[in-house]
Amino acid sequence: MKNSLLATVLCLGVLSTMANGSAADNEPPGSSNAVRTIPSLDVARYMGTWYEIAKYPNWFQKKCTGGTRADYSPMSDGRVKVINRCRIAGGDMTEAIGVARQVGPTTSAKLEVRFAPAWLSFLPFVWGDYWVIELDDDYQLVAVSEPKREYLWILSRTPKVDPVSYSALLTKLRQKAFDLHKLEVTQQD
Repeated sequence: MKNSLLATVLCLGVLSTMANGSAADNEPPGSSNAVRTIPSLDVARYMGTWYEIAKYPNWFQKKCTGGTRADYSPMSDGRVKVINRCRIAGGDMTEAIGVARQVGPTTSAKLEVRFAPAWLSFLPFVWGDYWVIELDDDYQLVAVSEPKREYLWILSRTPKVDPVSYSALLTKLRQKAFDLHKLEVTQQD
C-alpha cells in the first residue's frame, strides 16, 4: 500500500499519539471546563460506517484530501475493529487499521483506540482517547473529542449532513467551549 506511514498514523476520531494522562482527569468535580461525554453509548448501534463532516486539523490527517470515513465492526473479544480511510493527492485511498476498547462499563462513552502494532499495546501512550461527546438519538450524527479539546471530529452516517442538525450540533459544541473557528470541513464524494 502506498504511504504506509500515513496509513499507520491516520486516525479518524482517533488519538493514538496522545498520552493517557489528561487535563480533564485533574479537573475538580463539577468544573465547567471539563469535557463531558454523553451519559451512555450503545456500542452495537455505533458500529458501521461514519463519514467525516468536519475536524480540527491534525498532523496525522495532513495528507488526506477528502473522502474520509471510519468503519467500526465488533470483534469476538468485545473490542472494536477500526478502519479509517481517506483519499490522498492523486486520488488513491489509504487506510489505517486499529482497535478500540471501552473504558469503564459497557455503556461508557469513553473509548481508547490504538493504531500501533498489537505487540506495543501494553504501552499506555499508544492508546488515544476517543470520547463521544455528542450523539443524536438516532445515532446519525456524532462529535468525538478527548479531554484536552485538542482534537475534534464531526461524523455522520451519510456523506452529507442535514444543515439544521449540523447547526444544532455546532451550538452544543460552542456551549462546551470548543473553538468552532478551527473546524475544517471535509470534502466528501
